[in-house]
Amino acid sequence: MKAYQTILVEKSGSHVGAITLNRPDHLNTFSSQMAHELNDALLSLDNDPEVRAILIKGAGRGFSAGIDVNEMFGKSTTEHRDWVHSMEKPLITLTELNKPVVAQVHGAAVANGTGLVAAADLAVASDDARFGLTAIRIGLSCLGPIIPVMRLVGRKQALELLLGGDLIGAQEALQMGLINKVVPRDELEKVSWRMVEGLASKSPCAMQISKRSFYAAAEMDYRQAFEYMNEAFARLCSTEDAQEGVKAFLEKRKPSWKGC
Repeated sequence: MKAYQTILVEKSGSHVGAITLNRPDHLNTFSSQMAHELNDALLSLDNDPEVRAILIKGAGRGFSAGIDVNEMFGKSTTEHRDWVHSMEKPLITLTELNKPVVAQVHGAAVANGTGLVAAADLAVASDDARFGLTAIRIGLSCLGPIIPVMRLVGRKQALELLLGGDLIGAQEALQMGLINKVVPRDELEKVSWRMVEGLASKSPCAMQISKRSFYAAAEMDYRQAFEYMNEAFARLCSTEDAQEGVKAFLEKRKPSWKGC
């Protein structure tokens, strides 16, 4: 694996690629370097045939406290635009990957940290996790992170997070639909790995087509979405994995996946 300075990347024998945000002394805030390295690692794991699912977590006391605002000074508007684009690029990349991504969240996951959790396909949080779009408190605004958030929660809830800047607990985040599960802190690692390994055990081809089709259909009207999904299902039926999966089911054996 490529060596990075601000993240750790590991691969398991269960076809999982794990990324750890590794700036614990800075609460894993996004520096330009970490944003670039995270984006690079996501793309590398997506292109790795040994990896079928990806886990993202944070080192130290929390998941991520957002963007490192120390980098914002001394920039023109154009430079600020380029800077924030690099910060938000991983949030775009997450939904464009072929492989599913699970966020494992503990402690603070605020501002861009909340955005990263929202952009991941699935998320498991410990009961000590805290979320929020807090930039409004210091005269800024989480205008990038709100994009994946507003696709998960209601409009009034999204605006309350964006304009209020308050922190919410894991249970409230669960009720909003921002995360999938809340577990005790000492069970977080086990439950997260169980989820991501479950995804990695399934057909890579079915997983890829399912994820890409989901995000595409989410932007379509009702009838158009059915037409798109029916076409995607027809393509999936013609793959080797689909043929193998059905045969294995009928023959009561474990399938051997080949991928797309």
